[in-house]
Amino acid sequence: MRFLTTLFWVLVAVLLTYFATRNWSSVTINLWDDIQASIKLPLALLIAFLLGLLPMWLRMRARLWSADRRIEALERQQAPVDAPPALIAADEPLP
Repeated sequence: MRFLTTLFWVLVAVLLTYFATRNWSSVTINLWDDIQASIKLPLALLIAFLLGLLPMWLRMRARLWSADRRIEALERQQAPVDAPPALIAADEPLP
């Protein structure tokens, strides 16, 4: 099964590399007023993807952090369970 996941990611990497090489052209981006930036198309797509991924990644990390804090608080609240006192047999004398 691990072989299939490796094969899948290698295939994705090859397809992305093929896409990048076939579309390696400059694109002009109008920033504001009269400022323009010239950037390669695959790099612009990568930057746009990462900017879109960042908020969801930060949200996931925040949820994991709060879940970890909640679990730690619940673990701290649990008091250790004491063993019940041993029963004294009827034939033993009391001290």
